[in-house]
Amino acid sequence: MVKRNFWQGRLRAAWRRHSVVWLFGIRRVGKTLLSQSLPNALYLDCELPRVRRQLEDPQSFLEGVRGKRIVLDEVHRLVDPAQILKIAADHFPTTRIVATGSSTLGASARFRDTLTGRKAELWLTPMCEADRAAFPHPDLPYRLLRGGLPSFFLAPRLPEADFQEWVDAYWAKDVLELFRLERRAPFQKFFELLLAASGGIFEATRFAGPCELSRQTISNYLAVLEATLVAHVIRPYSAGGTSEIVAAPKVYGFDTGFVAYHRGIGELRREDLGLLFEHYVLNEIHARLGRVEVQYWRSKSGNEVDFVFAPRSKSPTAIECKWSADAFDPANLKAFRRRYPAGRNLVVAADVDREFERRHGDLRMRFVGLAGLVRILDASRARPAVRARAASKHDAVGAIPDDGDADR
Repeated sequence: MVKRNFWQGRLRAAWRRHSVVWLFGIRRVGKTLLSQSLPNALYLDCELPRVRRQLEDPQSFLEGVRGKRIVLDEVHRLVDPAQILKIAADHFPTTRIVATGSSTLGASARFRDTLTGRKAELWLTPMCEADRAAFPHPDLPYRLLRGGLPSFFLAPRLPEADFQEWVDAYWAKDVLELFRLERRAPFQKFFELLLAASGGIFEATRFAGPCELSRQTISNYLAVLEATLVAHVIRPYSAGGTSEIVAAPKVYGFDTGFVAYHRGIGELRREDLGLLFEHYVLNEIHARLGRVEVQYWRSKSGNEVDFVFAPRSKSPTAIECKWSADAFDPANLKAFRRRYPAGRNLVVAADVDREFERRHGDLRMRFVGLAGLVRILDASRARPAVRARAASKHDAVGAIPDDGDADR
């Protein structure tokens, strides 16, 4: 079993804040294996009838495990999952519980009211930089092609049939069960087209025709994908200027392996690396910072900055992602800084081993590799000024903005 020390540290840090931790992430991202790897923890699979019977009297159960570590996997399969977690948080504070589920929305309707302020949340993303060092085949192109779901990454051959099997299970256990959608074929068509166009600006009308759906239904389907963490909607950064894109979001698929598969990439070409690396940088941001607001910037003349951080009362940090530092063109950052002069400029490149700076006139840019990005993100997370996403849709699924600090 691969030991994911980074995520174990995040769990321990979350336990220092709350005795109950909700561990969530997309299907097959490794929640069960991570939970089972926790030392001295009692693992219970709530999909099993005998486990559900064991938990029918929460108070008696918790009295018997007082002071221990407990894993409640797929806890939303219980009839009243919030009850046992509320009792544990209020009356058994020395008992440490990890509750898992495939989607934040799987816990929302039942957890929103009774567990407010009683639990910490930890978003387990596809494999990040800390994971890559622990797994076999740690080279980055391999990770980009295989993706970050451990079972896909570790398979002897590229598991093409498993991609469709994953989509089928996602439809049956996440979408159909949680949202009661009835039209599987157009939803899956939209899923496939969205993954193939991942990283681009989203226009609902572009998908409506091929999927034979209305523009509103396409928007509703995107909301489902976003709520279940399968799509990441990145909204434009703007002060409201007439020269900027102010409404159209960019949409990224949740995993580089699924993006590559739906784009028909069986072997990586040089032209594939840049886009997949951009997805991987976004994944690293999510792994380190959780639910922060990541935006992008684009002018109506076509200048674009990949990602923008704008913590409250702070100048925006602009991030450009490049597979090679030599491919960087400062024109986009220059256009952005003409509009927003103050702030830090980062160029994240896969081939940078030692950080360095370059100047283009008054514009100063810091070139970093993935290790440098990790250091910067960890420093940002340590500062309370980092803004967590406050959109109401995340409140509606029980999100807690602060994921807690990792062990140091």
